[in-house]
Amino acid sequence: MKSETRQHRTERGPGRPREFDLEQALDRAIKIFSVQGYNGTSISDLAHAMQVTAGSLYKAFPDKRAIFMGAFDRYVAVRQEKLGKRLASMLTGRDKIQAILSHYAEFSHGVEGRQGCLVVGSAVELAGVDPEIAARVAQTLGRYEQRFEHLIQEGRLDGSIPADVEPKSIAPLLVCITQGMRVMGKIGRSAAKTRTLAVSAMKLIT
Repeated sequence: MKSETRQHRTERGPGRPREFDLEQALDRAIKIFSVQGYNGTSISDLAHAMQVTAGSLYKAFPDKRAIFMGAFDRYVAVRQEKLGKRLASMLTGRDKIQAILSHYAEFSHGVEGRQGCLVVGSAVELAGVDPEIAARVAQTLGRYEQRFEHLIQEGRLDGSIPADVEPKSIAPLLVCITQGMRVMGKIGRSAAKTRTLAVSAMKLIT
């Protein structure tokens, strides 16, 4: 998909150009796709949620799938940027893993939890029928796993994680736990329970 500028120009009528903020519109698309799923969301739903006309959408994207792919990529990029900033102040590998688990616990209850995770939702709904989306999900989860591997190794080197904790064995478990938190959040898991799960997960690197 071609890169887009922040402002996307569409036409309101002869001589009356209209602009909408593409990133803001995609943020709104993320919410409705997360709540309703891909198949449960129509173009009219998207136009309403994104606060643009259906005609403007079709001038910006060829079809609903392209909107979804744009929303998916933005979802991953924005959330990883926020998490990266959070980790920047942490000194040890252990502290960084704890921060990631706490981050997922915080977003796996309440309104945010019920909204759900677009990565998990895509894996469940679309990965079995759309090879490109399946590859995108696998790539994303693979990056999450590599990050945990790196942080476990960092912790072993700085002494915050025991040397016998195996990165390649534990990293996939931590990915399963964090993504599982988002699934449980979708059905209304309480904040206390998600935090307890995060604490329990830390035992894997103790």
